[in-house]
Amino acid sequence: MPGCAIWFVGLPGSGKSSVARCAFEYCQAAGYDVLCHEMDKRRRKYFPNPQYTAEERAKAYSMFIDEAVELVARGKVVLMDASAHKAAMRNAARKRIERFAEIMIKCELLEAMRREKARPAGLVMADMYEKALKRRETGEQFAGLGEVIGVDVPFEEANAELTVDNTGLSLDETCRIVIAFLDTWLDNA
Repeated sequence: MPGCAIWFVGLPGSGKSSVARCAFEYCQAAGYDVLCHEMDKRRRKYFPNPQYTAEERAKAYSMFIDEAVELVARGKVVLMDASAHKAAMRNAARKRIERFAEIMIKCELLEAMRREKARPAGLVMADMYEKALKRRETGEQFAGLGEVIGVDVPFEEANAELTVDNTGLSLDETCRIVIAFLDTWLDNA
């Protein structure tokens, strides 16, 4: 099977990484040569001390897409996990990857904030939404906190092959919807 890419996009805390992991397990069990290409992990390779500025973000996404293109050319099923808040970012990948699908994991901002607050510290700053809102209200600055998608910059919706609003859905329910889509899309792509 020729390679392809499926890009899971949405607000930080929307659940896209959890859904991408479900998709990975599904694809692996189905026998596909699959890998998760995660921006949070790659960004640390590109920029050891990320600042999350618009310029840095543009460079990071360009490198992320370049890597995905190379992996797809090697016949991989590449599950791209990155917020990709600008439609132009996703369209750049769409132009370069023949077999490409976008899965938008929608979530209301308050729910994304709740989920983000509950996840363990790791690759992204803890409490980033809370800090971004406080910065907007008071002007207080937080070291390492760049522009936060959903607070400082909007998420641009466009062109997704599948959109799932998982604000009120369980992870299992969202995964079932995504897997049903992948089951058909991978067979026909």
